[in-house]
Amino acid sequence: MDTYFPKMGVSPKTFLGNVIATVCVVVWYTYAYALLKSIVETVAPSHFNDVFICIATFETIITIILGSLIVGKVIKRKNLLLGSALAGAIASLMLAAPLRTPSILTLTFLFSISLGISLPAVISIFKEITREENRGRMGSIMMLSIAVGITGLRFLMSNDMLLNSLILTSLRSFEVVGILLLGGVLEGKRGESPSFLSILGSRSVLLYFFPWVMFSLVNYLGWPVITKIHGSDFVSFLVFVGNTVTGVSALLAGFVADAVGRKRTLIFGFIIFGLGYALLGIFPFNAYVWQFYAFVDGVAWGIFYVLFFFTIWGDLAHEKSSEKFYAVGVIPYLLSDFLRETFGPLITEMVSEYAIFSFAAFFLFLAVVPLMFAPETLPEKTLRERELRSYIEKAKRVREKFTKG
Repeated sequence: MDTYFPKMGVSPKTFLGNVIATVCVVVWYTYAYALLKSIVETVAPSHFNDVFICIATFETIITIILGSLIVGKVIKRKNLLLGSALAGAIASLMLAAPLRTPSILTLTFLFSISLGISLPAVISIFKEITREENRGRMGSIMMLSIAVGITGLRFLMSNDMLLNSLILTSLRSFEVVGILLLGGVLEGKRGESPSFLSILGSRSVLLYFFPWVMFSLVNYLGWPVITKIHGSDFVSFLVFVGNTVTGVSALLAGFVADAVGRKRTLIFGFIIFGLGYALLGIFPFNAYVWQFYAFVDGVAWGIFYVLFFFTIWGDLAHEKSSEKFYAVGVIPYLLSDFLRETFGPLITEMVSEYAIFSFAAFFLFLAVVPLMFAPETLPEKTLRERELRSYIEKAKRVREKFTKG
């Protein structure tokens, strides 16, 4: 019989299986997409780059929606994940072949459908094996695992496309280990599957979804501007700083969210990110302000990755199946990346730096308003128990101090 992490209620074997499956899917797609994009820039006409980004983004969104619709209904989850891993491995092998525009479009579709089928399934399993009172900290562990996977693969990647192809194929093949470790969880009893209309019609969902959309709409504005002002070397330095801070923030964010609540943690993230943009609106050419922005950007992203990718939507699903909740939650992130790649450089050329950042800061502070009315998804009982436990511990320390005195 499986043992459990103390006070977590999570089987180590099951959680490890979910981590392996999720990390393999996310890290694989991150680098498969980057490699395919580099091929497009090399062999395709220059105007095709934006077309490729558009196709890849919207194919991924559509397949994630389709994946959330069919999982557990049309095909059993285990068969779905195994089939998706096989499709991803085949697509990875095809990267080693000489590619032209038609074959690039075919590969883009294979990558998108493999991710779209897998992602809602593996994240919904995360929701099922965790509880509301520990979902934040388990989300931190999951996010840290993904960050380590992405960083590790970055060192393995090379200019040898055959080697890259074999690495990505091995990654999707290793996903099978995670699927097998999940065992009976894959076909366990699941709740009712709500419609997308009912999810988007839920007041609680909308109060969290709108701030996430607002953040995604303005998030892409900063980096094209800094490249224009300070050059690519300075951007590389800030990206390193931001990624480091994001890793630390993601590790802490879930534990904080489980202690003080999701809403307070998210509000803090939006406020400090808005403060970063507000300072850029006043001093857009100051390098120190950009360094501060990279820091708060990292802190905010660490919070948002853990809460908007793994925690909030699972909390809001309650006893219902959560694939569609997570599908809704990931769409703004995909659109943000699309906007950064396509419209970001255009806006940088057309609008002054002062106007861009002032607008972004206003938008982000406005995003906090819906959160003020959003319900706390961490159970009230859990918050009260932790506050009482904290009070008792403080009282003990005070008593010990006076007793010794």
